[in-house]
Amino acid sequence: MRYGCFLAEPQGSDAIGGLRDQIAQAVEDGFTSAWLSHIFGLDAITALTAAGVQAPPIELGTAVVPTYPRHPAALAQQAMTANAALGGRFALGIGLSHKVVIENMFGYSFERPGRHMKEYLDVLIPASRGEQVDFQGETLKANVRLTGPGAGFPVLVAALGPRMLKLAGTVADGTVLWMTGPKTVAEHIAPTIRAAAAEAGREAPRIVCALPISVTDDRAAAVARADEIFKVYGQLPSYRAMLDREGAATPGEAAIVGDEDTVLARLEELKQAGVTDFVGSTFANRERTRALLIGAAKG
Repeated sequence: MRYGCFLAEPQGSDAIGGLRDQIAQAVEDGFTSAWLSHIFGLDAITALTAAGVQAPPIELGTAVVPTYPRHPAALAQQAMTANAALGGRFALGIGLSHKVVIENMFGYSFERPGRHMKEYLDVLIPASRGEQVDFQGETLKANVRLTGPGAGFPVLVAALGPRMLKLAGTVADGTVLWMTGPKTVAEHIAPTIRAAAAEAGREAPRIVCALPISVTDDRAAAVARADEIFKVYGQLPSYRAMLDREGAATPGEAAIVGDEDTVLARLEELKQAGVTDFVGSTFANRERTRALLIGAAKG
């Protein structure tokens, strides 16, 4: 299992410089990848490109860019440019986002999200390879061929439900998870996406698992802190479903929390469950937690 890290979005006028420094530190610490969320601050692809070209080489990925506000060919073009600038080190993580965001904030319909993602990938995947795309679906149309450099980067889908996992395994390179623990990965995520990939004659997919993590002797306090920080994820339907599968009443219960031995045991569970890349979101006791993850990354 490879180890990556989340990049914290810096505040202030030199946000890109802050990201550059974090990427450089991730390389020094031995992580194989660094990931940036795309919410309402920095544009993740642009920021990773600007910071990454100034930093030592490491895989840089988005976790994740919402699909609805961007035509798939336009997103493919942006991602190809990023991949070219980064020397082939870019990974595009995409996701549906949530109804409250897509409908209430952006004004798009969130009806039949599974159909939307299938049509989106039907355009995005071939476009990102520089192939001619002639597609007309119910929600998307495209007649385009992108000719710029940077084709061929991995595309990972934030897939949690069975239909999305099958789609990710069939046409994409894997999935990016959040709020999804080892029991759910072992019993639901890994079997579903791997079976779909095998049936399609594709290589085993990447399973990038991101979770809150804290190394501490006061588990109760850390769980309470995680519940405070990540409260919203217990209310969003897609993540709520994963927490329920895991038997976690709250996001804090899904977090990896405990002393060094406990945390290492949980990480081993994820590895055995089928996770290929673990990405830690360090939310408390940062120095102690970072030290453990550095040790794990360096093996």
